[in-house]
Amino acid sequence: MNATLLVVLASLCFRFILAGGSGLGIDESYMVAASSHFAASYFDHPLASWWLELGARHVFGSAAPLVVRLPFVLLSGVSSWLLYLVTRRLFGAKAGFWAVVAFSIAPVFSLAFGSWVLPDGPLNAALLAFLYALIRALGLPERKPAPYWWLAAGLFAGVAMLSKYNAALVLMGAALSVVLDPAGRRELGRPWPWLGVLLALLLFSPVVIWNAQHHWASFDYQGGRATGLRLRPLMPLSIWGGEALYVLPWLWAPMIWLLIRAFIAGAAQRASWLLGWASVIPVLLFAVVGLWSHTHILFHWAAPGYLMLFPLLGDWAVRRSPRLMGTVAAISGGLLACAALLIVGLVQFGLPPVLANSFKPGKSPMLQAVDWVSIGRAMPPGIDAVAAQRWFDAGKIGYALRRDGIDIPVTVFGRAPHQFVFTTPPQSLLGKTVLLIAMPGSSTATWNRFAPDFVSLKPGPVLPVLDHGRILLLIPTFIGTDLKHIPG
Repeated sequence: MNATLLVVLASLCFRFILAGGSGLGIDESYMVAASSHFAASYFDHPLASWWLELGARHVFGSAAPLVVRLPFVLLSGVSSWLLYLVTRRLFGAKAGFWAVVAFSIAPVFSLAFGSWVLPDGPLNAALLAFLYALIRALGLPERKPAPYWWLAAGLFAGVAMLSKYNAALVLMGAALSVVLDPAGRRELGRPWPWLGVLLALLLFSPVVIWNAQHHWASFDYQGGRATGLRLRPLMPLSIWGGEALYVLPWLWAPMIWLLIRAFIAGAAQRASWLLGWASVIPVLLFAVVGLWSHTHILFHWAAPGYLMLFPLLGDWAVRRSPRLMGTVAAISGGLLACAALLIVGLVQFGLPPVLANSFKPGKSPMLQAVDWVSIGRAMPPGIDAVAAQRWFDAGKIGYALRRDGIDIPVTVFGRAPHQFVFTTPPQSLLGKTVLLIAMPGSSTATWNRFAPDFVSLKPGPVLPVLDHGRILLLIPTFIGTDLKHIPG
């Protein structure tokens, strides 16, 4: 246990360094910029991650990166310990140690989900808490069911659904494992599992109500990602390859083998049966959807499935050479720590001049790693709102203004405004003066598109995005006075 705790604390230290030493990424900036109040749900995801960053801002009175990321870093430590508890109960303390080590060196879980403002942080913690409660309810591994734990399983299942919609894939898999397990089916004859299901549904009901009140916006957006008509036979292999890189190939390969073995062993091996079913739907689904979907499948969408395989991986590692496992873990952890420190170093000190000068304005990778706080000094007076044409531009600009304490509403005049359409509805800006973001190369098109929507539209200031005095991006703008109607 002491060794496991040491791994958890060491991982937390690196996550704190990364969280405080780097700027918010595109998705993070968007979440902080587009959230202005506690709501029952939001456009992209349910409420958990939005409430966490909102709560941190309210408690500390700041939108600094470390502040808004703090709840997510702390939850990564909770997730690590819950993973240890689950694995220790099923396979022993040594397996629990190796499961936590693997979790801590997997980049997508340790760094991305462990230190960024993303819904996956609270999702991981909730799913692992659900898994622990479920194995207690089923009486694994000692075959002594504890019926009251079904209520805890329902509670954490509801919290998982309040974190991210793809939690449903793990929950459906876990439910199938119970139904297809003779011993598990006997538990379904009691009221406790159904009370747990009812509790989960009650917790999730605010999200359903919010969607019903907003024309099912979130359900429609997320469900639409599976639509498409084109056939791409090799896409599943590409998706699995990307997921392997996110997890680490030398962790991914044994995970997949252990998943296959879990189904070969069948329901007689109840622990592996449960973990296999809990993981298989997200691992397979997104790769299969990639065959036809018009949407670019993101590799981290399947992460909840791989999360459920860490206990099996920990048990597998116990039976391998301790020296080999230790060497692989040390090298992987060292590389991950170096990557985190490199990101922080580049953000804090800037790219080396030779490398920095090789990128033209607007092309530097540092645009995503630094916050655009330098634009605040160039904001013109008398502006009622800022309108970008893309949600991710609005996110970076809106976060920069919020972090700088500039209280100007930000919205999107475009076809995909995401949460901004609810935070600052374009119709609320009728008759107002708006700073319109053009972005380089689109000034003429922007003027032609939006000039009819204002009484007057004239060039505004250029907003500079700087990194240690170097120009990363020059953003052209227009000042539109008296918005006449909502831009199409």
